Amino acid sequence: MKPQVSGTTEEEDTLLALHIVEGIIDFTLPGVDGKQHSYADYHDQSILVLIFSCNHCPYVRAWEDRMIAIQQDYADKGVQLIAINANDASKYPDDSFEQMQQRATEKGFNFPYLHDETQQVAQAFAAQRTPEVFVFDQQRRLRFHGAIDDHFEDPEKVNNHYLRQTLDALLAGETPAIQETNPVGCTIKWK
Repeated sequence: MKPQVSGTTEEEDTLLALHIVEGIIDFTLPGVDGKQHSYADYHDQSILVLIFSCNHCPYVRAWEDRMIAIQQDYADKGVQLIAINANDASKYPDDSFEQMQQRATEKGFNFPYLHDETQQVAQAFAAQRTPEVFVFDQQRRLRFHGAIDDHFEDPEKVNNHYLRQTLDALLAGETPAIQETNPVGCTIKWK
């Protein structure tokens, strides 16, 4: 059965990157905390949420507080959010590793913020946007891909909390009602 996709046409559905229930792609990346992070470091987490992110994109900036709140609300339930910045810092200096460290400190990120300088991880996931969400279950199968919610500008106008709804369903042992949405945001800045 094809997963339900929200906010896309049938033609757009075929363009979405990974197929639901595919496994996670191995990665090891440096974090703004000075440590190397691998998806295997989080083997004890029930759910792993990867969000391709950056510093300068207005969509990311609009969703950052919601990302922090989601990590805070779900951390004790075994959910780990990880943000990954793959933008070309030579063309977009605001996305340099040093600026990532500064942004994480300023905003009080409560999740790892990793630097994909080679862009290999973003390419492996076929990520295209910032922010772009990939949710993996305990077996590290992809269970959701897309947007955080349906209204980046105003949290009060959100009708569909895609990420929260996905987490709630997975934690309840259920299949998420919406498994894929069209990610909304800035394009990843490729080298």
